[in-house]
Amino acid sequence: MRTPERKSILVTGGAGFLGSFLCDRLLGDGHEVLCADNFFTGTKENVAHLLGHPHFELLRHDVTFPLFVEVDEIYNLACPASPVHYQYDPVQTTKTSVHGAINMLGLAKRLRCRILQASTSEVYGDPEVHPQREDYWGRVNPIGVRSCYDEGKRCAETLFFDYHRQHRLRIKVARIFNTYGPRMHPNDGRVVSNFIVQALQGKPITVFGTGTQTRSFCYVDDLIDGLCRLMDTGDEVTGPVNLGNPVEVTVRDLAERVLALTGSRSPLVFKPLPSDDPVQRCPDIDYARTQLAWEPRTALDDGLKATIAHFDALLRRPGAPAN
Repeated sequence: MRTPERKSILVTGGAGFLGSFLCDRLLGDGHEVLCADNFFTGTKENVAHLLGHPHFELLRHDVTFPLFVEVDEIYNLACPASPVHYQYDPVQTTKTSVHGAINMLGLAKRLRCRILQASTSEVYGDPEVHPQREDYWGRVNPIGVRSCYDEGKRCAETLFFDYHRQHRLRIKVARIFNTYGPRMHPNDGRVVSNFIVQALQGKPITVFGTGTQTRSFCYVDDLIDGLCRLMDTGDEVTGPVNLGNPVEVTVRDLAERVLALTGSRSPLVFKPLPSDDPVQRCPDIDYARTQLAWEPRTALDDGLKATIAHFDALLRRPGAPAN
């Protein structure tokens, strides 16, 4: 029997990198969690430690199809988030963002429950303003190779706010900036996982462009705390709200930090910058500080050490993935 304090919460994409940590957090807070995932990028291994938990349930489901369940809150995290994965099947990526949002919003409308959308800093595209504030509309190529993800997420935000205006739905929209940590997919093409795996395997570290482009890296525990704080705000706080680390790091500096922390002697190899890859990406988090009393607290080197330990253990297993 559920106590009044315990909520039943649906997490779509719950077996993914971020989703699995969110399930951990919600269960730790005493809630019941229904984790839905189609396992395109998520894995059962990410939630294997939760399968025996009395308040955890795992459901194989694709959010492009309707889902009929009874829950108190919804976190919609379902969508491949790395270029390697979302460009593999761009039509399905767009469907996941758009049809998935429609289906989850329809469920929230029927249940009259709060729903949080995991949006992305990619809605800002290759920005003309720096750092990026929530009131900046972005500069996105609508027909480029990244558009399936960028425009899919922008459309999802549109749907969320239209449901809010038209149906008075209680929505939350989080724009997530680069997040890293254990359980990242080793072959997802992101710089943190790429650099760590290449360094641990003694392979050349691939740096696209000159390495002077900047990113801001937020450790997964900090990001999950931000999502939960946003969900727990009053109905007047809808977002969008930037969640990320406002401290900028060049890609080359990140590579050199990984080399130092792993003790690797891998050389740096420079390749052309991919199409539509942003030169700068850094959040303005004043709104999150004000409304959520939130800011990241994990130092980059500390987060990298935990992430390196995860990948080191992963790569030592028999049949470990090759980069």
